[in-house]
Amino acid sequence: MKKILLLFISLALIISPQVLKAQGCDDDAGDENNDGKPKVWGYVQPQYEYHFTDPTTNTFKFKRARIGVTGTIPYDFKYYVMVENSAFVSTSGYPYLLDAFVSYTRYKWAKFSLGSYKQPFGMEVNTPCHKLHTIERAMVSDQLVAPQRDMGFMILGGDKETFMKYSVALMNGRGLGIKDNNNKKDIIGRVIFKPLSFLSVGGSFRYGFPNTDDADRVSYAAELELEKGNFLLQGEYIYDEGDYNRAAGGGCGSDPLTLGEKRSGAYVMAMYMTNFMLQPVVKWEYFDTDADIADNNFYITTIGINYFFNDWTRLQINYQYKAEKGAEIPNDAILVQVQIQF
Repeated sequence: MKKILLLFISLALIISPQVLKAQGCDDDAGDENNDGKPKVWGYVQPQYEYHFTDPTTNTFKFKRARIGVTGTIPYDFKYYVMVENSAFVSTSGYPYLLDAFVSYTRYKWAKFSLGSYKQPFGMEVNTPCHKLHTIERAMVSDQLVAPQRDMGFMILGGDKETFMKYSVALMNGRGLGIKDNNNKKDIIGRVIFKPLSFLSVGGSFRYGFPNTDDADRVSYAAELELEKGNFLLQGEYIYDEGDYNRAAGGGCGSDPLTLGEKRSGAYVMAMYMTNFMLQPVVKWEYFDTDADIADNNFYITTIGINYFFNDWTRLQINYQYKAEKGAEIPNDAILVQVQIQF
């Protein structure tokens, strides 16, 4: 590990500076803000849900309501702070700090961040929430990449235009607003290669101790993205075993499930942007909560349509067909969300 870090730092000394891509709610927030002035930005996502349960349920809610500030400080430092205001996401019902980190960004291949942010694991989790192609993330992303946010120190380099980009972090492993309760830290990393202009492949790794110094956790992920013209195809597989933090939650408001010793899942998603600003989306996913138990898989097929009124306003409509291998239950859903960025 020490040799790898020294190699990256040595490469950084001969590479020109570049603005950091944030590892919070946005992947380019503040990139044009190089005059030192703070930039206030955010988005709201009011949503309607109808669930075909027995009995049926329906509700209006805010999926997310976030506001933050980002900016640069001469020279080569960047700050980023984001607050979640939706009571439907917060367990306490009050706004809470989501992302807050300071970054040193002088070198393209060795940038440093310290604070609270998303752990560098998985493609879908590291897709900003307001740029998701379906309203919900896949179950495997929400349940296994948890906690999605944590406190830690990260080294990262490269960008979307380079052949490779990487992120390596040392994190508490406990989640947001929770004091670390053991002496060990999680080691988390993600690397992405772009061998062709339209193809990206990558993988993630995590090794940590989510609860005690004695019970560990190991996670792996593989990802693929193919973008050709207006067509986009994404896929990801995640495997996880060992201990897990049962209090960390499953992501942006989803309820954590009881997991076995070994669990895994995957999704494949395809979409096409038409000339009418309509983008049909199809997503298939499965999630196995316990590999040692037969007939324990969840399957979800999402059929959706995204309509972009402009660069800041979007309408999403999703129908989720849910199937369980062991025993079919009525739990399909229709989700409708409007998003405004500012």
